[in-house]
Amino acid sequence: MLPVLALVGRPNVGKSTLFNKLTRSRDALVDDQPGVTRDRLYGSGRIGNKPYLVVDTGGIEGEEGDFTSLVREQVDQVIEEAEIVLFLVDASEGIVHQDKAIAMQLRQSGTEIYLLVNKTEGVASSLAVSEFQELALGNPFAISAKRGDGVERLITEVMKDYAEIEGEDEKHTPKVAIVGRPNVGKSTLINKLVGEHRVIVSDIPGTTRDSVHIPLVVDHNKYVLIDTAGVRKKSKIDEVIEKFSVIKTLQAIETCHVVLLVVDASTEIGAQDAAIAGMVSDFGRSIAIVVNKWDGLSIRQRNKIKQEIKNKLSFLSYPEIIYISALYGSNIIEIMPAARRAYDSAMISIATSSLNRTLENALIQTPPPMHNQRPVRLKFTHQAGKNPPVIVIHGNQVNTIPISYRKYLSKFFAKAYRLVGTPVRIIPRVSENPFRSRSFKSSNLKSGNPVHTVFKKRSGRRRKL
Repeated sequence: MLPVLALVGRPNVGKSTLFNKLTRSRDALVDDQPGVTRDRLYGSGRIGNKPYLVVDTGGIEGEEGDFTSLVREQVDQVIEEAEIVLFLVDASEGIVHQDKAIAMQLRQSGTEIYLLVNKTEGVASSLAVSEFQELALGNPFAISAKRGDGVERLITEVMKDYAEIEGEDEKHTPKVAIVGRPNVGKSTLINKLVGEHRVIVSDIPGTTRDSVHIPLVVDHNKYVLIDTAGVRKKSKIDEVIEKFSVIKTLQAIETCHVVLLVVDASTEIGAQDAAIAGMVSDFGRSIAIVVNKWDGLSIRQRNKIKQEIKNKLSFLSYPEIIYISALYGSNIIEIMPAARRAYDSAMISIATSSLNRTLENALIQTPPPMHNQRPVRLKFTHQAGKNPPVIVIHGNQVNTIPISYRKYLSKFFAKAYRLVGTPVRIIPRVSENPFRSRSFKSSNLKSGNPVHTVFKKRSGRRRKL
């Protein structure tokens, strides 16, 4: 098991900045506005051959707010899970009452604590940490999470008692992003899948801001679930931080293997649902549709939703549709197997001989349209990539085939290999005429380029022509 390092502290003391520094990523949102991080955000890092997990938590506030108690519950739980707690305080503000309250809670937890005095740029280390000795949590570490000052020394000290091991290879672990409009039940679904209160759930739209990565094991298969911020129309996005949240959602779609599109069965399938599905399709990601809040609907309402999905999301490539209630847990068991089938479709390897037979069948069923009264010849094909499957087709004038015919080929291949929710990208490649580049040109004689020499026998002598 990798050691878990939990970042704890008041809002806006630099926890997310330090998280990004320790994981060498930009996974955590960083903003001057307090309270940006609300859920636990997991990341991995290593120093030398010593890997570790880092958990970013929401800021612990003294005053009660909309999410204060929920954030505090999350922090309490992560303190119990972690082997080491990194407690951040702000050198520019000095000790405040809330720092003392957090320090008292940490001393009672029995967990190993490191006190980090952040934002010490331009100040002597001994002077910056002297005030914080009062918290009685050992010798404080002076760091600058923004510039990285003191961070390597810190992590070396933290990991000194841990053995060198090879970190787990997450390259082949399916990443499953859960996306949808705000308040359709994405976070409730995450909590039900992992079997604990893992992310904050609220009726207030926009509760989730970061893309939260959560490890999950189902039937001995490892996954990484990504809870994302709800995506809504640009005209309704006012806060700058929410715009960054949408960007993080798009990044999650781009980097994942499978997308679970959660829609609300109690409302109609709207244009925004179709727009999100379109973005997933544009990125080429496998997709499964999760219809939430299915409980309590009449047969007429259920039939209406099914028809709307068929009409408005018809451009998706044979997605599986799972009808659930995230609140009550009904049919939840079907979700991860569907995600696994979508992942297997995205990562499929197809033999070239099989692809060429399938291409031949596609051409027999529907040949490509002619271009300028000349036939378009598709000669052979091969696979050139995964996630999504990329198929390159060679031939004459293949770059002239219309988009509609490429879509036909994409769906033909997807159906032939029983790919679920996975688009197939078709890349045309024009075959070059091997004789055209070798054609004899009289200019070669003038330029002195080597040419073929022809000899003709005449009068017993060889004559060079």
